[in-house]
Amino acid sequence: MALTDAYTLATGRIPELFQKIRDGQAPDQFTTQLLKDWGFTSSNDRAALPILKALGFLTPDGKPTTLYHEYRDHSKSKAVMAQALRNAYSDIFLIKEHPTEADKTAIQGKFKSFHNQSDNVARQMASTFFALLKLADLGAQQPGAQKVLPSENSEKEKPHDEPGSVGRRASAESFGGSLHYNIQIHLPATKDVEVYNAIFKSLREHLFAQ
Repeated sequence: MALTDAYTLATGRIPELFQKIRDGQAPDQFTTQLLKDWGFTSSNDRAALPILKALGFLTPDGKPTTLYHEYRDHSKSKAVMAQALRNAYSDIFLIKEHPTEADKTAIQGKFKSFHNQSDNVARQMASTFFALLKLADLGAQQPGAQKVLPSENSEKEKPHDEPGSVGRRASAESFGGSLHYNIQIHLPATKDVEVYNAIFKSLREHLFAQ
């Protein structure tokens, strides 16, 4: 479980920040100077760094992570943001799988109790979360996830048969659940009737008596 306490007072600039990340080249090190170069010169803008670290976009020392680079792919940026939010705010998603503004009071209360914060700070934390949520698609497939086809799944769920059982099952299905045997007997060339009697007696005892 996780619930980051990183937040910003400048929630209105969050979309612009992530647009810069998506459209620009990833730096070797993400610094406050880079924020200034992007036009984020206010002291409130510095809160972007702990937010990016909490989301997993930056390492603790400020280097862009795999999530940062994946977010720069326009085709999956919303899915990447959804994954990042689930990692950084997992406790929120225990309240509601797909949170909306209607859940804001409950989410604000969660921030307040979890971090032992005032109403004002909890409100800012919740506002930061919802500003980030607007950049995510919670219904998108997570990057790297693969869907299992029904045929593959059904094969995995089939129990292992005992040796020889596949042939037995196929025969039962092919012949309506019953088996038929065709026994051929090659009699020896002899005039001794007792030999034939012995053969048929043996057949009667071992086959028909069961």
